[in-house]
Amino acid sequence: MGRDVPAIVVSQADRRRYREKVRSCLDVLARMLRDSQFPTGPEQVGLEIEFYLVDEAGSPTMRNSDVLAAINDPDWSPELGRFNIEVNMAPRLLAGDALATLEQLLTGSYNRADAGARRSGARLAMIGILPSLREYHATEKAMSPNPRYQLLNEQICAARGEEMQISIEGPELLLTHAASIMPEAACTSVQCHLQVSPDLFGSYWNAAQAVAGVQVALAANSPYLFGRDLWVRPVRGEPAVLPLAAAADRGRGPGGRTRQRGDTGTVRADAA
Repeated sequence: MGRDVPAIVVSQADRRRYREKVRSCLDVLARMLRDSQFPTGPEQVGLEIEFYLVDEAGSPTMRNSDVLAAINDPDWSPELGRFNIEVNMAPRLLAGDALATLEQLLTGSYNRADAGARRSGARLAMIGILPSLREYHATEKAMSPNPRYQLLNEQICAARGEEMQISIEGPELLLTHAASIMPEAACTSVQCHLQVSPDLFGSYWNAAQAVAGVQVALAANSPYLFGRDLWVRPVRGEPAVLPLAAAADRGRGPGGRTRQRGDTGTVRADAA
């Protein structure tokens, strides 16, 4: 996960071997869980944050390679779009002032990274979906030049077998098609990673699912996508959920589309 890979061609035999290896890995995981082969030490917490890169006018700028070279810090890495980068904070024990320390380290890392970005003619912006993002920004040409992303795009698109359709209804209507997974690059997020023991995983998972809707309702900050106002009222919607779900979905629904408000599917614009 997240490792660089060389440019390769994936055959049907490769896919079959991959499925077999996944099944084998799942069997091993089940055996490790059954035999208590995971550590049960103190909980640890980590953090991952994705950023936009913007120019002086606040529009996306395709300069993540230049910005990362200026930052020169292994904690920072490219993301799917050339207008995205991310930072990964090292895990630490969740005890005492761990969160305050994490905040201080993150603030320092961010300030240094933003200074590097400014030397490269860009700035960091932390927001779910940048309001100035347009469809012509989120094309395959804007994909980061990393074989891993190219391979991911090729395999997901091949599995879908057709273009992705995004249809979101709010005060305005967004109806568009994409021939790549690049709409996913529109969605940036803060991801908190928590390591827990296997016997507590189920409880933590259930608690996370229980508060997920409340988190979106309180923290949703992305009313605009591709220049359309998609904020569902009076119940606030979160357009960021839909392009991410659509880009990752390999299903072959009607037109391969992302479902809009009012459909009976699981992806809805008014999920918040």
